[in-house]
Amino acid sequence: MKSTGVIRRIDELGRIVIPKEIRKNLRINNNVSLELFIEDDKIILKKYSILKSIKDIAQSLSDVLYSSLNHNIIITDLFNVLAVSGSNKKYLNKDISNSIEDSIRRREKIFENYEKELEIIKDEKINCSYIINTIISNSEEIGTIIVYDDVLTEQDYKVINVVSNFIGKYLEQ
Repeated sequence: MKSTGVIRRIDELGRIVIPKEIRKNLRINNNVSLELFIEDDKIILKKYSILKSIKDIAQSLSDVLYSSLNHNIIITDLFNVLAVSGSNKKYLNKDISNSIEDSIRRREKIFENYEKELEIIKDEKINCSYIINTIISNSEEIGTIIVYDDVLTEQDYKVINVVSNFIGKYLEQ
């Protein structure tokens, strides 16, 4: 474990402030859920992702979509790539780019049917047609499904919209 040298007091309500620089480095924005762990005399905070709890299902779903649509499929949570089918398996478990993170926060549904620059992970851009569809569960954005290839259709967009809605409803249970 790495020491930051920062010491904070707990206030009368049991709160502690995480310094801005640490939040920025770890990409912890407002309303990000943190999971608490206890290990001996340590309290460990970890970014929480409900989608990570179904990571195996996300990979299976990604594989099924790939076999049906024959396009590259990526499923992310708010921070990382959770599932990849098709090319670019190297994206798996990498941090998503700021532009994808912003797209999720804005709850975007994007269909670019002409080749355009796309940055899925930081500092790696590709030119392609793409669909980005935010997954929303319990009125909160939790991730996205990204489909990219040379040519995409309106039917692909509709399928991805249905799948992202299904995932959101599934996780509300």
